[in-house]
Amino acid sequence: MATAMLLGVSLAATNVQAADLIFPKGEGAFSWSALEEFAAAHGDLAGQTVTVWGPWREGGDQEMFLTVIAYFEDATGATVKYASSENYEQQAQIDAAAGSPANVTILPQPGLLADMASKGYLVPLSDELKARVESEHAAGSSFVSLGTYKDAAGADEFYAIPYKSDLKSLVWYSPDNFADAGYEVPESYEDLKALTEQMVADGKTPWCIGLGSGGATGWPATDWIEDIMLRINTPEDYDAWVSNDLKFNDPKVIAALEEFGWFAKTEANVAGGVAAVGTTDFRESPLGLFAVPPACYMHHQASFIPSFFPEGTDLGVDADFFYFPASTERDLGKPVLGAGTLAVVTKDSPAAQAFIDFLMNPLSNEIWMAQSGFLSTLKAANVETYANDTLKGEGEILLNATTFRFDGSDLMPGAIGAGSFWTGMVDFVGGKSAQEVGGEIQASWDAIK
Repeated sequence: MATAMLLGVSLAATNVQAADLIFPKGEGAFSWSALEEFAAAHGDLAGQTVTVWGPWREGGDQEMFLTVIAYFEDATGATVKYASSENYEQQAQIDAAAGSPANVTILPQPGLLADMASKGYLVPLSDELKARVESEHAAGSSFVSLGTYKDAAGADEFYAIPYKSDLKSLVWYSPDNFADAGYEVPESYEDLKALTEQMVADGKTPWCIGLGSGGATGWPATDWIEDIMLRINTPEDYDAWVSNDLKFNDPKVIAALEEFGWFAKTEANVAGGVAAVGTTDFRESPLGLFAVPPACYMHHQASFIPSFFPEGTDLGVDADFFYFPASTERDLGKPVLGAGTLAVVTKDSPAAQAFIDFLMNPLSNEIWMAQSGFLSTLKAANVETYANDTLKGEGEILLNATTFRFDGSDLMPGAIGAGSFWTGMVDFVGGKSAQEVGGEIQASWDAIK
């Protein structure tokens, strides 16, 4: 009861006023006609309330999500109450178990949603919505798989739609440094390796790599391994690896570890040499791009890393990015590694179903795209509404993806994905072989089964 009371207070605190529309209707490059069609289909919800529980809180992201919600209220007449907390994942489970969940729950952990589905806490979505996700999102079949879990009876059901994606398959660089040295952005994984070798031959250091992150030291290497897995193995192999049907000491996984070792365990390839890889903090690692002369020319990291660039860095001028390229030799399409949030119905109602439909509407994506920190895989969302060229470029990489896969370590059991996988990567750059590390991580997985 205390939990429900707390939830009610929190929800009331973030009630949205429908009149507060951040972008006037009818102006700009937004999909106003799509909003009008949505209003025609759902504009009869006056007096209904939909509660939404999600990960965005305190300022930035929460405020931007509230600006999106205002358009839903305006179109439907319904009232939305949004809430979150510091321990939003655990609270979502507590509320569901107590029979008092929000109508719609939004979480960034597919594994947690799968667990909730197995306990009967989620409401299956329609086959029509499943088909829409397949056709209307880039790499749609990947997102259908990401939102499909076993119900309490063990049967596969579709539960979750994507809303707000994060992109990890990026390499950051300085356009001026590339131009000065005569380098071009590589178009394939093979070209990326050839460029690495060319830089070394020219007496330059190709990469800055830092795995330091306090108690989470090692995690940046897991992103490297996941990206490489998608470039030398099939998406099905990746899925099998994440579920441990493909073992960590399988030759396909060992090959991915060794590929990372080719970059990170070759003395001339990395700033500071191999010894610096495991000790350099990931937040300091990209600073080598901005040194004079450059301490390195490339840095593999997700879309958040500009937060740690030197103050005053002009994105698109002082620093830019390119897609961590796919292999042309293996013909595996254009895979993208990322993360993001998924929306599910945890307490059904007409307003809840309408809200899910709203998150599938391009307007609900564009309102946030036009601010900051939001990437969309919805093909109908107008990329011209992105707030800047950096977001637009990242969004276009997502739209061009043939395969989207969620961060593998986040899908693995915590003892592995946030445990032995991290420490294993530190051991690997510290001198252990790929076979040794793969065997040790697999042994730790076997121990928790």
